[in-house]
Amino acid sequence: MTDTPNRVAALGECMIEMFRRPDGSLTMGFGGDTLNTAVYLARLGTPVDYVTALGDDSISDDMVAAWAAEGVGTGHVLRVPNRLPGLYLIETDASGERRFLYWRDRAPARELFALPQTAELSRALEGYGIVYLSGISIAILGEEGRGRLFEVLERVRAQGGKVAFDTNWRPRLWPDLDTARAAFDRMLALTDIALPGVTDLRDLYGDADADAVLARVRKAGVTEIVLKLEQPGCVVIENGEAVEVPAQKVTTVVDTTAAGDSFSAGYLAARLRGEGPADSARAAHKLAAAVIQHRGAIIPRDAMPA
Repeated sequence: MTDTPNRVAALGECMIEMFRRPDGSLTMGFGGDTLNTAVYLARLGTPVDYVTALGDDSISDDMVAAWAAEGVGTGHVLRVPNRLPGLYLIETDASGERRFLYWRDRAPARELFALPQTAELSRALEGYGIVYLSGISIAILGEEGRGRLFEVLERVRAQGGKVAFDTNWRPRLWPDLDTARAAFDRMLALTDIALPGVTDLRDLYGDADADAVLARVRKAGVTEIVLKLEQPGCVVIENGEAVEVPAQKVTTVVDTTAAGDSFSAGYLAARLRGEGPADSARAAHKLAAAVIQHRGAIIPRDAMPA
């Protein structure tokens, strides 16, 4: 049985985030899809630990301190001597759409399941109620790392824990489509709560539309699905029926960074409070609507919705 049934382990990579303003000036922060979700989970009162690997440099120290200040557990952040975290640059266009540039090839998180501390970490993960990860999480690990991760996820489920997966398809992180499809097939088969995007799986598999994506995820055996649509909104499966939940209307979109990450946090936090899928999706939309009205992945605390 799980040791902490309501505690989430969010697994992935956090990088140095540089935001380029229209005047060319830069501001620095920290960001990564699953890290963003972990921060929002903590702000929503959900016990959560972040699972990653960083260097032994001062910026890595600052990252860990910042996460701890947000209430995110850092006991499973592995540190690798003489290494540095990855870095990415965000540029946004006039409509708020974002473009990312990455420097991450030597990031320690890529070796999360190939380090001396990995065996101890793997055992610890088996005690969580939910292990949350994304398509980026599995992409950065490589073939061997993914294989070890999948073995851990099998044991998590055997112990009564659940696996939550946000598809977050990033083609540049994969060597070819066949490798990516095989990894996603395996990952979906290990997933209890899926948060796929229609565009993600359409681009990865060539699925024709939302119905085809939903059918694929259901066929993989996933019991709880939150399908993010191309237009603002999602479809959830509640009492065996597909229910569409529209997103909140936002008049001015400033920056869509972390919209999906915050949505995942809002949904999982609500489900852990005991709310049903449709109500949880409404809570998720509410948080995402607040996030896209601010710049950067993590909005100010006072901008969090009630």
